[in-house]
Amino acid sequence: MVLPSPAPGLVVHFSYLWRNQFEQGEETGRKVRPCLIIAAGIREGETRAYLVPITHSEPPRGRGIPIPPKVKAHLGLDQQASWIIIDDLNVTTWPGFDVRPIPNRSGSFVYGEIPASLLSQVLAAIKALRPPPKATPRT
Repeated sequence: MVLPSPAPGLVVHFSYLWRNQFEQGEETGRKVRPCLIIAAGIREGETRAYLVPITHSEPPRGRGIPIPPKVKAHLGLDQQASWIIIDDLNVTTWPGFDVRPIPNRSGSFVYGEIPASLLSQVLAAIKALRPPPKATPRT
């Protein structure tokens, strides 16, 4: 299956590298997980995408946005509570090696898109962070 262009609101299967793991010298994500593209564009002639992780682990207050059950069902995710983490992000050249096929989805890399209202909530929460999160570079 062909990957679509990266667009804010798109949820993809991605090998996410947490900032603390990167700072400890790790270069590869330990887990492939759903991740939300929050921004994309061309820089130095390459398409780049900025992604934030989706997790089942409830974050400390102010670090995540809960995903409504209806949105999780639309994306085909499980029924467990999940959050979009807002203070940790990765940047990658698109598509890069870290975008992976979703198991049992006929080679698809994409779960779907979140509603514009939820994306707006996520972006506003990220912009409000002080200091802003640093993007962990992916190769």
